[in-house]
Amino acid sequence: MVWSLVRRSRTRTGLPVPGRCEPGRHVLATERLLLFTPRTLLDVAAALAAGADAEAQRWLGNGSDRIAPGSAARRALLERRPAGDDGRRVPRRLAEPFAPGPDEPVFLVCVRRSDLSYAGGLQVQHHEGEMGGWLAPRCRGQGLGPELFRAGAVLAHTHLGMSTVRAGAETGNTASRRALAGAGFLPAEGPRRHTLPDGRVVDSVWLRHEAASGFHCT
Repeated sequence: MVWSLVRRSRTRTGLPVPGRCEPGRHVLATERLLLFTPRTLLDVAAALAAGADAEAQRWLGNGSDRIAPGSAARRALLERRPAGDDGRRVPRRLAEPFAPGPDEPVFLVCVRRSDLSYAGGLQVQHHEGEMGGWLAPRCRGQGLGPELFRAGAVLAHTHLGMSTVRAGAETGNTASRRALAGAGFLPAEGPRRHTLPDGRVVDSVWLRHEAASGFHCT
């Protein structure tokens, strides 16, 4: 998921409604989170900014194309609300509509339902059967990780038809491992060493989530 994925499509107003998915676009809700396919470049930029701080990048190791430049710029993005939902005019460059590509990973932006603030992002590599997610700094340590990854499991199983989805974590990333376990992920076989996008090689553990019999979208 990089800036080049931004393409022109119809601009929308108002937040998407869970259960009203469209071809190539998904909407899910948990108790405290709303996740949906980005509608504008603002959604994409804010989701990436949520995981671009040094603490998150210690584990994610993203390339420069996924990191919003400067802490002040990241804070400014995270202080906004989805386009058209806070009454503020969105700069033209951020109001560009987003259309997901059919061969790209499925990417959802995450907002907190209580105040509609940007809360993070979720990505499913449906061809590889893998999932990853992150939360904004002010959303960490509140038990939102299991909700985020449970939504990822629902997306994988019920929206994308995947019987199994896996997630990897660096061995020392106890917060991510606990969140995945809290979402029902179980230990899985996988490579013990993993190369992050920035080239770092880390020790890794893998977990999996299986579609239960009768598991369906609600």
